[in-house]
Amino acid sequence: MAKVAVEKTAVFVWEGKDRRGHKTQGEATSTSSALVKAQLRKQGINPTRVKKKSASLFASKGKKITPFDIAVFTRQMATMMKAGVPLVQSFDIVADGLENENLRNLVLEIKHEVASGNSFAGALAKHPRYFDDLFCNLVDSGEKSGALESMLDRLAMYLEKTETLKKKIKKAMTYPIAVLCIAFIVTGILLIKVVPQFQEIFQGFGADLPAFTLMVIALSEAIQESWYYIVAGLALIIFAFKEAKVRSKAFAESLDRGILKAPIVGPILHNAAVARFARVLSTTFAAGVPLVDALESVAGATGNSVFSKAVLKIRDDVSAGTQLQYSMKQADIFPAMAIQLTSIGEESGALDDMLGKVADHYEAEVDDAVDNLTALMEPMIMAVLGVLVGGLIVAMYLPIFQLGQAV
Repeated sequence: MAKVAVEKTAVFVWEGKDRRGHKTQGEATSTSSALVKAQLRKQGINPTRVKKKSASLFASKGKKITPFDIAVFTRQMATMMKAGVPLVQSFDIVADGLENENLRNLVLEIKHEVASGNSFAGALAKHPRYFDDLFCNLVDSGEKSGALESMLDRLAMYLEKTETLKKKIKKAMTYPIAVLCIAFIVTGILLIKVVPQFQEIFQGFGADLPAFTLMVIALSEAIQESWYYIVAGLALIIFAFKEAKVRSKAFAESLDRGILKAPIVGPILHNAAVARFARVLSTTFAAGVPLVDALESVAGATGNSVFSKAVLKIRDDVSAGTQLQYSMKQADIFPAMAIQLTSIGEESGALDDMLGKVADHYEAEVDDAVDNLTALMEPMIMAVLGVLVGGLIVAMYLPIFQLGQAV
């Protein structure tokens, strides 16, 4: 689809007089002051002053538009369309109810494009940061087939389930990482600030210190001397890791492969990738997209390079006449249940429904696994905290206990 330049919209402040001569004022979002004046005249208002709203020096840029915001926007548009509200009017109604100013401006930009005669899919394609090729292609299919409302409903369901799954996995990963980071920060503070105080006290004992205490003191001295090297080294490692993941395709693939084989987390991410594969393929195939084209869209939506390569290989096999379920079996990364349900769907002519059942099943598997992992991680995290902090406290008080026993 050809890229088209987009006119940036802005907020204009206007003043004018209505038909009765009363002064009135307000704000309007448009691409130019001339368009604002034309819109006001259509409403029976004679504009006397229209100027672009100046941004305050300390004004915030507004909230970032997240994938979940796009899911909410899609659901609201689907609801409006199902209720029989015209497309352009639906944009106004949805925009009025949005609290995120950036999202509201995005919706109004899309509305302006559609009102100017562009297609809905074409307007969305001008914002690739928020609407990927899959989204635009499905909306385009809905417009051409005359089933835009049902397509938006399917898209909304797909986005909601995908974002819920991502949020669930992210929550399971974020909690232990955050707690462990705090634990290491607290440990570092104890080693840098508290242990040296005990060390000064121990110097007046005139007795040999326990080996455990000596080890902690040596660790404290090493950290005090080179903590900045440690921090810089960690920052460098994190930066290098991110850059390598972006710049090196081989590194990203080996990382994705290793994550899938990791204990505990690996099976969760594997099932999540299977669920995404089935959900996207079900949505695109139900929209009337040919299976080969649908598989190409699915390859970029699995979220793992191992699955992406496997899906592209399946696409090539299917285009050569091989059955989908047989190609999935040859890929050797799909569970037996997913392959069996796909086989039933192909034979019965209800492939989209069966793939939807596959997605539902593995999304539920991921939900249960994440809940179990969260429950399991809490006592493990407490144990790690106890070992780190408790170990330091025991190391510092051990000489005092021994001195008390000697007295």
